[in-house]
Amino acid sequence: MSKNKDAIHITSLGKTFPGSKKAALDNINAVIRPGIITGLIGPDGAGKTTLLRLMTGLLLPSHGKVNVFGLDTVQDAERLHDITGYMPQKFGLYEDLTVIENLNLYAALHGISEKEKSEVFEKMLHFTSLGPFTTRLAGNLSGGMKQKLGLACSLLGKPKALLLDEPSVGVDPVSRRELWKMVSDLAAEGICIVWSTSYLDEADRCSEILLLNEGKLLFYGPPKDLAKQVSKGGKEEIGFEEAFIEILGGSHRGESVLTKHMSSKKVKDAPSIQIENLTKKFGDFTAARDISFTIKQGEIFGLLGPNGAGKSTIFKMLCGLLQPTEGRALVSGYSLKTAPSEARLRIGYMAQKFSLYSDLSVKENLNFFSGVYGLIGHHRQTQIEKMISIFELTPYLADNAGLLPLGFKQRLALACSLMHEPDVLFLDEPTSGVDPLVREEFWNHIQGMAAKGVTIMVTTHFIEEAEYCDRIALIYGGSSIASGTPMALKEMVRSKALPKPTLEDAFITLIEQFDQRRPL
Repeated sequence: MSKNKDAIHITSLGKTFPGSKKAALDNINAVIRPGIITGLIGPDGAGKTTLLRLMTGLLLPSHGKVNVFGLDTVQDAERLHDITGYMPQKFGLYEDLTVIENLNLYAALHGISEKEKSEVFEKMLHFTSLGPFTTRLAGNLSGGMKQKLGLACSLLGKPKALLLDEPSVGVDPVSRRELWKMVSDLAAEGICIVWSTSYLDEADRCSEILLLNEGKLLFYGPPKDLAKQVSKGGKEEIGFEEAFIEILGGSHRGESVLTKHMSSKKVKDAPSIQIENLTKKFGDFTAARDISFTIKQGEIFGLLGPNGAGKSTIFKMLCGLLQPTEGRALVSGYSLKTAPSEARLRIGYMAQKFSLYSDLSVKENLNFFSGVYGLIGHHRQTQIEKMISIFELTPYLADNAGLLPLGFKQRLALACSLMHEPDVLFLDEPTSGVDPLVREEFWNHIQGMAAKGVTIMVTTHFIEEAEYCDRIALIYGGSSIASGTPMALKEMVRSKALPKPTLEDAFITLIEQFDQRRPL
């Protein structure tokens, strides 16, 4: 098969960064075809982003080569940029420019003439449904809209190969489904798509996957073949997620290491969290409207909703970071308005975005937050050492927190929020962007803490995680539009058209039904 026919040839590819003894990529060989979506999966630090950057020519290989539609990424770097579109993991556009200003900038970089721009922009704005938002600052877009704008900018040069580094991280299920359809349509047009993802349901929908771990290629082929490869002898074939975890060393389920070191909380009759008619307005905009619910001790209570629904606003009010415009909130019996200090001492909070001090080391962050939570003397040192051991932070103690791999950033953030053994723990998208092994580890801790009597409130865009919650409130447009157990939410949408609804079906259907009832 000729190199021009296949989109990307990867031959004996290796990359070692200066100062590192270990290869980031080690002898990778693959042929990636056009007209399909090829998934790039693996745990944190596996080498996924390094491989994508080598494909774009942003990094030079230590040995081996990459050939993209007949162009060598080293010798033909200039021409390569004309046929590749790259969407980095972090939002790479200019947040202080509007949607249309970002499009204009990228059009100039791709050499698109003024005559061509009108037609190209119209097509991109229609394709991404961003037409009504051209004057909005990119920084003010929802997570899903940001990703659509990033996709539009990466498509302006009409690339033959589109390389997407975790495009759906932090994106709600509705936007994720839309993004997937958009990219599937591009693949149907013959574009070569490489989609790096931490969502195993996305990986399972790819035509082919590359599974990396510690720089090595463990598997390349259709997702269904991974399960066949891992299944042994006469055993019944296992599922894709089970196969993924098995090939990386197996599940680490069992008693949480964290909760082995925790004492059970004293049982209380009163609710751990009680909110009544909670409302938050920013000028004329109502971010949360008349929210009421009660959460029992030891419950795992999930907040689901699209980007911009109001989940983080509710969280911040419950943690005392925002004062409500109306209504009241009680945490462990204390009012966040009249007794905020007492309430905060019983709360642990892990923010949606990494909120620790990036320029401080891991050890310095642990010291700082133990002091913030009022820990002193021997008890303070004991708690710090316990967190270092539980979350395996020893190799990173002297490293700046901002430079940690994402999984360890999240481990550190969770460790800091638990230092004082809170009664109530607020987790705002704690597993966003982490690999499935870290996600499993976190939920092992969460379920173990709940069994010890800790009350946990969590937001997530991983619908399969929401199944672990005892109850869920679906937040949309600042309002709570449905609540109940995961099974109860599914029952709400069961019909002839949806005889066996999934939780994702319930999420999307309930939002659609609410939109249909809402007055124009």
